[in-house]
Amino acid sequence: MDAAVEPGPNVVPGRYWHRLDDGRVQCDVCPRYCKLQEGQRGMCFVRGRLGDRMVLTTYGRSSGYCVDPIEKKPLNHFLPGTSVLSFGTAGCNLACRFCQNWDISKSREIDTLADAAAPETIARAAERLGCRSVAFTYNDPVIFHEYAIDVAQACHERGIKAVAVTAGYVTPEPRAEFYRYMDAANVDLKAFTERFYQRICSGQLETVKETLVYLKHETDVWFEITNLLIPGENDGEAEIEEMTQWVVEALGPDVPMHFTAFHPDWKMLDKPSTPAHTLTMARRVALKNGVRYAYTGNVHDSDGGSTYCHGCGERLIGRDWYLLSNWNLTDDGHCLGCGAACVGVFDGPPGDWGPRRLPVRLKEFEARA
Repeated sequence: MDAAVEPGPNVVPGRYWHRLDDGRVQCDVCPRYCKLQEGQRGMCFVRGRLGDRMVLTTYGRSSGYCVDPIEKKPLNHFLPGTSVLSFGTAGCNLACRFCQNWDISKSREIDTLADAAAPETIARAAERLGCRSVAFTYNDPVIFHEYAIDVAQACHERGIKAVAVTAGYVTPEPRAEFYRYMDAANVDLKAFTERFYQRICSGQLETVKETLVYLKHETDVWFEITNLLIPGENDGEAEIEEMTQWVVEALGPDVPMHFTAFHPDWKMLDKPSTPAHTLTMARRVALKNGVRYAYTGNVHDSDGGSTYCHGCGERLIGRDWYLLSNWNLTDDGHCLGCGAACVGVFDGPPGDWGPRRLPVRLKEFEARA
């Protein structure tokens, strides 16, 4: 049984909720609209009712911090080659049976949150570690809305960008506030059928599509899309045709798409790993339908991981896993061969972080009295 919501140092008032006539309190952050009695938690586990209000129970608590390459988020067109300080909390507002971060996102144990840091400490750590950005990842940041925004604001004060790795399952009002503070996002478009979302994720595709359209047409947030291909579930060529056609029509040709390989995990151990040829097929279909930047991921494929000019076909950024090789772009992101623009966030020469992964503890970055 989930722990009851109780007062504590990491419990802060939440936004986006209202009282119901029957005495319950409804959370309005995501389309689940959890309706709670005193002490109950929502499905996400981290938002719950305390007294007559909704609270966030994990403010300032994390499952751990790690410096990663930005390409691991994955973001291939956002400050390439730079490092990002990554962290998440516990819980999630979807129930994906294939979750590959299930030990964090599906956790119902407060002990999962092994590290703690104030927003200012995270920003200070990112600066001292040489990170150009901080990423909210491992679980979905929309459920720790208040903490993520405070961290983003603290980072912006030091010139550090904020990145959201998200499934896009959020309602319009909190979505608008959340993305006012984000500089980049990777949105996980899990499939392109309502059946998949309902049966395997306990969610709704339409909400995610609305988030993607909102990001494209109502914000300046740089975003890329990830689609994890699961054998026999969402890897059919017809579905990929429909998905990529919709992306080009609704979002335009310049939104990068990452087709990534599934491996058996959590409650989906009966499916095989995604074969490389499925990813190659998906990338081919995307390119055919007008997606200018289509990538393969979670497999060793330097061709599928590299960026090519949509004008002349020149390899603009070569990638071997997370290691950059070729770099044929001007500092502001134009092809050195033909001058065509490669859309994204480019700021001078590429970083040289490479494939390194550096776990860190934030105690040493706390302010000294």
